[in-house]
Amino acid sequence: MLVDSVDYMHDALQDTSKRIIAEGANATMLDMDFGTYPYVTSSSTTIGGVCTGLGLPPQSVETTIAIVKAYTTRVGAGPFPTYLPCEIGDRLQEVGHEWGATTGRRRKCGWLDLNVVNYANKLNGFSSINITKLDVLSGIDTLRVATHYELNGKKLDGSMPADVNELAKCTPVYVDLPGWSEDITKCTTFESLPLNAQNYLRFIEEQTQVPVSWVGTGPAREEMFNMM
Repeated sequence: MLVDSVDYMHDALQDTSKRIIAEGANATMLDMDFGTYPYVTSSSTTIGGVCTGLGLPPQSVETTIAIVKAYTTRVGAGPFPTYLPCEIGDRLQEVGHEWGATTGRRRKCGWLDLNVVNYANKLNGFSSINITKLDVLSGIDTLRVATHYELNGKKLDGSMPADVNELAKCTPVYVDLPGWSEDITKCTTFESLPLNAQNYLRFIEEQTQVPVSWVGTGPAREEMFNMM
């Protein structure tokens, strides 16, 4: 059955008993216009895709929640400044069960890249951040977080190179944070997390200026708690 999506979505907008939730299928860096072209998908993966894909006006989008892993992953080719082709990267892949949902390919894993998160925020305007897979970091003594890049020895203050070849040459600049050894899969509140896990989340908030609203401490639905 064919449905006129414009009328269908606008009827839903007028119905106060309904809420519309749109889920992005791919990450911002795979966006056809603003991602790491040519290593991208064939559609708009930013918030603009909600409007063009569903036929909704921009002002109808009330809340934008960023889904951000506690570390960074990528499937396939393309620049990946914080990639860890080492034991820690392998550990993140294995513990996090990082395999492509469609292709089944092994995902590359690396340290959390907040330069990417901040770039995505410029494009999408995050209301809050949902941090997933925080439990995967348990047992790592020192956690590194990239806050910005350097290119040819010069600091790039929060900018993302438009040239994919320049991005491939960038060196991430890290801040080291102490890790935690505790199993956090049973934590259901921010206060129940180990102090270093709390500090990790607060650091993300400080560097992005976006509040963390949800935290995932395991793969199950009930292993996600609200911080707001």
